[in-house]
Amino acid sequence: QVQLAESGGGLVQTGGSLRLSCLASGFTFSITVMGWYRQAPGKQRELVASIGSGGSTNYADSVKGRFTISRDNAKNTVYLQMNSLKAEDTAVYCCDTNKGWINYWGQGTQVTVSS
Repeated sequence: QVQLAESGGGLVQTGGSLRLSCLASGFTFSITVMGWYRQAPGKQRELVASIGSGGSTNYADSVKGRFTISRDNAKNTVYLQMNSLKAEDTAVYCCDTNKGWINYWGQGTQVTVSS
């Protein structure tokens, strides 16, 4: 079955950096679009970034120029490099994909940015 396991979250000060990882299994990773979503307390889940099978990327306006999504198909892993972190980036970050008509996401990793 599809499994997505995120890691790399933590507590960081404003302006700091973190790199999140998501190890995927249960589907053909190399041909699948992967995304990173986040949800802050009291807010809706929002798409942070996505990456296509060919490496094309898409970012939310709020993270453009600060975050970079990448993938390593040999490792079935998608990454989210987060630089210049702000307090408003505090959220649970989950990786996300679709297999057929079903949407899957992991349990998430907490990112807390202290000001």
